Amino acid sequence: MISRLVVLAGAVCAGFAMPASAQVLNPTVRNNTVIQQNDLQALQNRVQRQQFQQQQQQYRAQDRIIVQQPPPVVPQVRPSCQTQIIGNTAVSTCR
Repeated sequence: MISRLVVLAGAVCAGFAMPASAQVLNPTVRNNTVIQQNDLQALQNRVQRQQFQQQQQQYRAQDRIIVQQPPPVVPQVRPSCQTQIIGNTAVSTCR
């Protein structure tokens, strides 16, 4: 048990004896950058959502427009009638 404490104490002392790292990070600047990127992404998503909704509204408005189509041209079949004169009477036979 004592040997473990000695090893642990030696590791801690070695950590303090190491030279300091030259890289210095300012966590507030990094956090602000991340927050700004998140805000920018949220704003872009919001704008895209609004544009999509406006486009859908335009499509629905176009779909609601009722286009008056001309009535269809339907050919009419005229009856073929024959007129026969029988005596003094004209008789028409239509099929």
